[in-house]
Amino acid sequence: MRRQGRKDDALRLAEGARAQFGDSAFSLALKGAALIELERYREALGTLEQAVDSDPDLALVWHELGYAAFRLGDRNRALLALDRAFGLEPHTETLRLRGRILRDAGRYQAAEVAYEGAAQAAEHAEQRAAAEREIGVTQRYAFYAPRRPDELTSAERWFAETGTVVLASQEGTDVPPPDDAALAAAFLDLARDSGWRFGQVVTLGPALPVWRTLADALRAPLVGGASFDPAACPLVVAQRPQPADAGWSTLTASVAERATGLVFVLEHVPPSVPLSLPPPEPTSTAADVIGVFADPPPGGRRPQRL
Repeated sequence: MRRQGRKDDALRLAEGARAQFGDSAFSLALKGAALIELERYREALGTLEQAVDSDPDLALVWHELGYAAFRLGDRNRALLALDRAFGLEPHTETLRLRGRILRDAGRYQAAEVAYEGAAQAAEHAEQRAAAEREIGVTQRYAFYAPRRPDELTSAERWFAETGTVVLASQEGTDVPPPDDAALAAAFLDLARDSGWRFGQVVTLGPALPVWRTLADALRAPLVGGASFDPAACPLVVAQRPQPADAGWSTLTASVAERATGLVFVLEHVPPSVPLSLPPPEPTSTAADVIGVFADPPPGGRRPQRL
């Protein structure tokens, strides 16, 4: 129910378990977990403390207590609770949460160790893949040490979480949005500094004049999606990600699978995600380089100035 977003149903189920089994540690742990999902963290913490009094040897209780303490900003208590939970029952999710808390505190090396432990403790391939992804995220955050994640710009956090480069950071409302030509010039600078060479520039979506400028500067032919050649080290370009378009999905998947070429979009509307939560998976955009974050609706599109 928690994973399906059925928070109220989860709380009702927990209350039913409590009515049937009394104030057992397990039923209290269920209630505490449901209260966490409803963001009633202080109530959850009190309920989980009752569960600890009932049975201090139930790993689930300590895990949920650690999460509640984390959401209340008490990192030290959260880490102590998670250490107790892992000591009682080694579990990959406990180590992943420990890694998250350490990373948010800017303790990147310790966080990476926790995620490596989570990968080793994984019982399923999905758990191992999730832990390995977090190792990569943590290593990218470490580029910005000693700054913590909450001290980074949105562009820096996006790179750390997804590996996607954002060329222009729009942190202040007084900063005018860059035009297409400025973003293309920034991409060319990045390509030059990185030593990138492309065999073709493949356009998807609207045929913008800036794509011809970009192709000429890269000394690569400008072609449409039908002429995409995955062996040519292509640069796939678009105004924005087009996840609903079959051509976009096919071409970007091919670039990712072959690990050759890049995907560049001028702008991307990031979802409204609080700093306490990570951005979506990289596959949500499939882009390797983003020009700038655009304002989400109803703010409208970034002006196109050529």
